[in-house]
Amino acid sequence: MADRMAFFTTPRAERARRDARERLGDWQEVYRPGELLPLVGGQAGRCMDCGLPFCHHACPLGNLVPDWNRLVARSEAGGDGEPGAVAGAGAGGGSDWRAAAARLLATNNFPEFTGRLCPAPCESACVLAIDGAAVTIKNVELAIADRAWEEGWDGPRPPDRPERAGGRRVAVIGSGPAGLAAAQQLTRAGHAVTVYERADRAGGLLRYGIPPFRLEKHRLERRLDQLRAEGTTFRTGVRVGRDVPGEELRAEYDAVVVAVGAGACRELAVPGRDRPGVHQAIEYLTWANRVDEGDCPVPPVSAEGRDVVIVGGGDTAADCLGTALRQRAASVTQLDINPRPPQGRASGQPWPVHPKVYRETTSHEESGAAEAGPRVFAATTVGFEAGPDGRLAAVRFAEAEPADRSPRTGTERPLPAQLALLALGFTGPEPDRRLFAQLGLTTGPEGTLARDDGFATEAEGVFVAGDAGRGQSLIVWAIAEGRAVAAAVDRYLRGWTELPAPIRASARALTV
Repeated sequence: MADRMAFFTTPRAERARRDARERLGDWQEVYRPGELLPLVGGQAGRCMDCGLPFCHHACPLGNLVPDWNRLVARSEAGGDGEPGAVAGAGAGGGSDWRAAAARLLATNNFPEFTGRLCPAPCESACVLAIDGAAVTIKNVELAIADRAWEEGWDGPRPPDRPERAGGRRVAVIGSGPAGLAAAQQLTRAGHAVTVYERADRAGGLLRYGIPPFRLEKHRLERRLDQLRAEGTTFRTGVRVGRDVPGEELRAEYDAVVVAVGAGACRELAVPGRDRPGVHQAIEYLTWANRVDEGDCPVPPVSAEGRDVVIVGGGDTAADCLGTALRQRAASVTQLDINPRPPQGRASGQPWPVHPKVYRETTSHEESGAAEAGPRVFAATTVGFEAGPDGRLAAVRFAEAEPADRSPRTGTERPLPAQLALLALGFTGPEPDRRLFAQLGLTTGPEGTLARDDGFATEAEGVFVAGDAGRGQSLIVWAIAEGRAVAAAVDRYLRGWTELPAPIRASARALTV
């Protein structure tokens, strides 16, 4: 059986990555293939199976983390108390892995996405993280998810009795993680669901905002094929409000879920913002992904041979960094207005909150290997300078005052750049007065779409889910919102529901 003291005797071990220089020569995922499964058994065994698992509370999906850990650890230890048995062999190994997959899929529609893209607040809330190294929950989740696909345990699940839904029809606007989760839950409950997507392909930011070195698109296609096999219909290249009037949608469907995301980019109001060569990060990443999709041989916005400055310090900035390095930029400098975070938890961010600590992404690791340029903290951008041709030639920045982030006098200087990327986050859904008016939607003071705690808007039968109502957030919150809004819609249509509702619209992450 698994070692109950493994949390004390087994050190934390991360999944192995490919060599950083090797990664820069392709767009494949950064981790070594085939090396995750042998690792996770011992790592899952580090789980204490504590009496009050805070990892549940840190994850909005309520993932049954100790359950999978116990099953995977038992399987790798031989299963059913048979030391030395081959993992996955016989009744113990294979059945334990399959049971782990069942528990994972019971709360998460897309664990292969969260296992790759989520920053794992569950690990920050692991009891072991109070004074040590947390369980590698994210890696265990990913190993289970990938094996479930390989073994056929995560196949299509069409509704067994679609007549139970009474022939109700639901439209979902947007095919990001919230829209896809809502569509899958409602389809599996027996409703006839159609997903409307304005882009030419479904997937939202999963397709056009996330680089393939973090999420290879065949994984997204596989999941979309599953939804189609279950009965979900997709209509791509359709802008609701223009190609299909919102009033027509409300008349044709019994309920409408608005999951359009938070695509309104935060701007930087400094001199020279409109110069050629200054772009929003999402525009840059979308074109890079379109090259990967085969839509064009080279992107119209490329870092190749250019000095690049990325303004911003989050995940989108890191994605821009990894993309620019693969496009063979001459140099890449990242400007983060925030001071460098501490290595460990600050006193004001105690366990179990997800702390702001210094982290290096795989893109930063690649930047160091390529000696591409520095990552500058406490740097505020004050302007963009043009060269003789009118295009961007330099980014002016200064040290940021700690109190208000204003430029510190006497510290302003230029940084050569022919491409500047603004990775400053998003403020809410893109303003679409025609769509909002046609569906009866209003916006709140923060720019997000107004809704009650049950995801319903003031318009009868219209619901809002995901970043459109919550604001920019994590993929795990988007999936949780999609599952929860599906339960709300199902209850609205039938008067009752068996679908799980992991969160309310007012739910927030653990904070201090």
